[in-house]
Order: sequence, then structure tokens, then C-alpha cells
Amino acid sequence: MVQITFIDHSGQSRTLAADVGASVMEVAMKNSIPGIEAECGGACACATCHVYVADAWKDRLPKAQSMEEDMLDFAFDVRPNSRLACQIKLTPELDGLVVETPERQG
Repeated sequence: MVQITFIDHSGQSRTLAADVGASVMEVAMKNSIPGIEAECGGACACATCHVYVADAWKDRLPKAQSMEEDMLDFAFDVRPNSRLACQIKLTPELDGLVVETPERQG
């Protein structure tokens, strides 16, 4: 198990235990995290699981693939630390990961 913290756009924080191998999106959906819609169910075919990865963590993640970068074009308020939660698989090295949800999804 790893810990992941979700911070919504109003600043409310929720820290959850999650299974290694799960995606950040799966954890969010399983725990009804506000701000994650995941309309495509994790197929990287939309941008409704857009999150901002905390600066301390963004360089620890694998680089976004071109498909994810293309989907982020449809996201609201994209920033340098924007990622799709469906594309972040949890590993033991990501224990303590912090992500923030945008004000709204694209």
C-alpha cells in the first residue's frame, strides 16, 4: 500500500491508502474524490481526470506519453505539472504522492 493525497481546488485534503499498481484515477473513483470525472474510464481518451502533480513529485513520475499530452490539450487550465490521473500508476516509490484537482474538468 502507498499513501496518496488529493487536494481539491478549495484546499480540502484527503489522504488515502492505495494499492500498488492502481492508477491515481482508479483510487479517486473508488473513493469518490470530487473533481475527478473519468468519463472514459481510464482509456486516455478524454481529459476528465486531469490533476496537478505537486512540484516535489512531478520529476519522479515517468514522462507523459504523446497520447496523454494530446489529451491534455482538452483539459481546463493546463499547467507544466498537469497530468492525467489515469496514466499515473502507483509504485512504492510514489508513496506520499500529492495531486491537486483543478477547479473544473475540461
